[in-house]
Amino acid sequence: MKYLTNNRSKMRKIGLFQVLLIGCLFLFVGCGNELSSITGWEYNNPRNGGYEVSLYIEQETGPGLILIEGGRHVHGGIEQDLHIDWDNIERTVTVPSFYIDESEVANIHYLEYLYWLQRVFAADYPEVYYNALPDTLVWREDGAFNEPYVELYLRHPAYHFYPVVGVSWVQAMDFCSWRTDRVNEMIMMREGILRMNPDQYNEDNFNTDAYYYRQYEGLVRGDLLDMNPNRDTRKVRKEDGILPPRYRLPTETEWEFAALGLIGNLIPGSELRKDRRIYPWNGHTLRTYDEKVRGHFMANFVRGRGDYAGVAGYLNDNAFITAPVKSYWPNDYGLYNMSGNVSEWVYDVYRTVSSEDKNEFNSFRGNVYQTPGRDSDGMIAEKDSLGKITYLQDTANYPHGPNVKGFADRLIDKTNGDRVSYYNPSIEKIGTRNYATLVTDVTRVYKGGSWKDRAYYLSAGARRRLHQKEAESGIGFRCAMARVGAPNQMGEAGH
Repeated sequence: MKYLTNNRSKMRKIGLFQVLLIGCLFLFVGCGNELSSITGWEYNNPRNGGYEVSLYIEQETGPGLILIEGGRHVHGGIEQDLHIDWDNIERTVTVPSFYIDESEVANIHYLEYLYWLQRVFAADYPEVYYNALPDTLVWREDGAFNEPYVELYLRHPAYHFYPVVGVSWVQAMDFCSWRTDRVNEMIMMREGILRMNPDQYNEDNFNTDAYYYRQYEGLVRGDLLDMNPNRDTRKVRKEDGILPPRYRLPTETEWEFAALGLIGNLIPGSELRKDRRIYPWNGHTLRTYDEKVRGHFMANFVRGRGDYAGVAGYLNDNAFITAPVKSYWPNDYGLYNMSGNVSEWVYDVYRTVSSEDKNEFNSFRGNVYQTPGRDSDGMIAEKDSLGKITYLQDTANYPHGPNVKGFADRLIDKTNGDRVSYYNPSIEKIGTRNYATLVTDVTRVYKGGSWKDRAYYLSAGARRRLHQKEAESGIGFRCAMARVGAPNQMGEAGH
């Protein structure tokens, strides 16, 4: 984070407005340190015990993220329900501000992830790399010649900036965890706390939780000065505000709110909107009204039976399969391809009644409360052989009972070097017959239309479901992050 900590931190690369604000704060508190408003004791003074308070300025926007200012939102299906599932009834909720990726995670980003896993774990734990491989066999279809995509789509440089597909929900979550650690490691190097370490190996890799629990040493350039008179230095703490919240998948409500981009049709000076959107743009059509490109499609989808791209010389969406992640026009938040190109995994577990029983604030279905594992002495257990802290499901402290039982263990089979899809729906017994069902604790929601879908699924309210270990050629993902503090960035007007 962009911060100051009592005469020992350097001024970071911050805007002019923030520099002026910091100057005003120093003038306000004078030459001394700030005093506690409840005890009168001075903060950041090692002579009186050294209780340390960081001067926190603003949450830093992580690489690739865009801030989504939250607010009231009518969540649920807007378009007619063709399948008559009745699992997405409209409901008014409030969405707190959050961050989300500008575009879908591309092949080049996922290849960076795979390279890191192979470099760090391949010698002793090759299964870590193999478990992360996308299922390239998702491209195979009976009656179609898609072998070039099986062989080339993930790795060929022509597809570097196309959305990664064949990634399961579990794999997408693992990617988010890896991204959290790599971004935090870079921040720690930038702040002069860690040195560059290209020789990380097995458990000797930077893991945010392991660092917080004092189980990572690595190549430390220098710890922070400690105001506690009993110690000289200390590790970074959450109280410093240096490291951002975790990367994760967006919740279903967050994704839908971000997709619609309703901030763009707000009537100035009021809470009224010009139009209730179905898609990330105004209107009920799928073509642009821009005079220069009038009639061009706003998204990548299937126009009709057998029409994936239009006619030679005038391709209607200029894509036979997926398109680069920054194709078409971004919505009013600046987000690309929130409709079309690929559908996207969201955080939620699937339930038909989610729209009725989720909370009205920060709606989400799928909480699994966890706590770090502890040893026989009650201390945090040692990190595992991959350098991670082990978390256990907290069955004793559910405030209202769990709304999901837990995550299934991953099972990966391999045939001829390819990753084979895994599918295992639970079985419900009704009367004397058994029925397979996807209403399980390991069935996840995915949103938005894809290059292989008709226009119905381009509606932001449409929702579908798939087992969390399954993957498809039309499903990708993007990451999100919580917003801490004020709902909008410093300097923006509030009401």
